[in-house]
Amino acid sequence: MSTSPTVLVTGATGFLGSVLTKQLVDAGTDVRIFRRDTSSLDLLGTYAERVDHAVGDLRRARSLYAALQGIDRVYHVAAKVSFAPGDQEALRRVNADGTANVVNAALRADVDRLVHTSSIAAFGRPVEPDGLIDETTEWEGRPHRSAYARSKRRAELEVHRGIAEGLDATIVNPSLIFGVGGPGTNTRRIVDAVRSGWLRAVPSGGTNVVDVRDVAAGLRAAMHRGETGRRYFLGSENSSWMALAHTLASAFGVAPPRTTVPPWALTVAGAMVEGVATVTRTQPFLTRTTARTASRTYRYDNSRARAELDCTFRPFGETARHIAEALPIDPS
Repeated sequence: MSTSPTVLVTGATGFLGSVLTKQLVDAGTDVRIFRRDTSSLDLLGTYAERVDHAVGDLRRARSLYAALQGIDRVYHVAAKVSFAPGDQEALRRVNADGTANVVNAALRADVDRLVHTSSIAAFGRPVEPDGLIDETTEWEGRPHRSAYARSKRRAELEVHRGIAEGLDATIVNPSLIFGVGGPGTNTRRIVDAVRSGWLRAVPSGGTNVVDVRDVAAGLRAAMHRGETGRRYFLGSENSSWMALAHTLASAFGVAPPRTTVPPWALTVAGAMVEGVATVTRTQPFLTRTTARTASRTYRYDNSRARAELDCTFRPFGETARHIAEALPIDPS
């Protein structure tokens, strides 16, 4: 590795960032990762020894200025994902203000390009209930939109502000990302619920899912081929929660869920879980916001990423089999 890395990855110790970092290193790219001093390196494994480390915090602009010295390109992947009612301020500080700090540091360092990782949460909603959502669906700041969605929307606006000030940047919006990941995090919680065999019911809605490896590849494609200021939706299949759970159950060889939870019942459960989490000061695994979203069906169109970035996306069945092979069930 050269002494002057050219690529910086924020969030490199997380679910998506670790996969992206591995792909970049395997491609022969010199990589510097930006991480907190408390970050676990478990997901990076031996790759942690093959990258340069810059320790800091998105909320501290000065640490970003130092990290970007000698950097040509930036993948901004770091973000806080939470739907807990008490995390609104933390979401704003990390996702919106943190992205503003990354943009300012990138402008100051005169980097060649920045790829910002947003989310489908920052998309608008279709006028028609069964309408397709894509990069052009207009955002409407309705009261029911989650604090997470609002923070990701604000982060995108910070990127566009940077572009207006001379930054070359593009945006990717992944759907619900599946992969092996770490226990108790991200969609691994869904995988483990199905894998355990105790999941008997699922929400009535549906969403779009994508393999983490394809999202990482999409980020790299956006760096090289994405148009400045343009969004790219990175997603594979539109599916119901029931179909997703059945695909995972089949891959693990366990019994799938048989029933769906009515929206009203899921909302009540979300309120109860929120209350318990507030008392115990823990993160709720279900909230009223996630209950509302999971009970609705949203469908997305990935045409732009396929046409302009030449992205390909694995079917969810292949992703499920890959996860099952990495997490075999102990027969004992």
